[in-house]
Amino acid sequence: MRLYDLEQSGNCYKVRLFAALTGMTLDLVPVNLSAGEEKSAAFTTLNPWQEVPVLVDGPTVIRDSQAILVYLASGLEIRDWWPEDALSQARIMEWLSVAASEVRNGPNTARLIRKFGYPLDMETAIRWTDRLLPRIDAHLADHEWLALGHPTIADCAVFPYLALAPEGSIDLAPYPALQRWIDRVRALPGFMSMPGLS
Repeated sequence: MRLYDLEQSGNCYKVRLFAALTGMTLDLVPVNLSAGEEKSAAFTTLNPWQEVPVLVDGPTVIRDSQAILVYLASGLEIRDWWPEDALSQARIMEWLSVAASEVRNGPNTARLIRKFGYPLDMETAIRWTDRLLPRIDAHLADHEWLALGHPTIADCAVFPYLALAPEGSIDLAPYPALQRWIDRVRALPGFMSMPGLS
């Protein structure tokens, strides 16, 4: 399987992290966004949205990090990361939606502004973040993992941009339960880091 990848992207890292935690091998194909490679005809054929990551598994092409996580976890013999029952999947989907909305609009956007100089609205990013982090911290005060009683793809989906929040000038000190969860993810067998994670 090939993963069209950007090393600094938290969304690409979600997939690399999941692969590392499950012992899965991915052939990484770097995409140089600064050179506009995502706008090339070849890449646009893979993903008309011109975004990474993209997974290519034989004739199958999957775009979007959350969708890729579901696809990869569904193919595992042991289904702990994405159980087959509807309730477990619904609980995980709740957090995949948080990753795609609140996390994206909050800590992810703040990082894009502070680290990469994107011309986005920091005030709006902070509003999203101030709504998000107390809720996640309260949830994790009573739960070791986000969706179920063990790690799932929900944890892989939400982890990167929360762990990278300091790169967006977001202080995680007021959120001790969140920090303990970040440490638990880091302690998982097979954990791999990425640039920006201390």
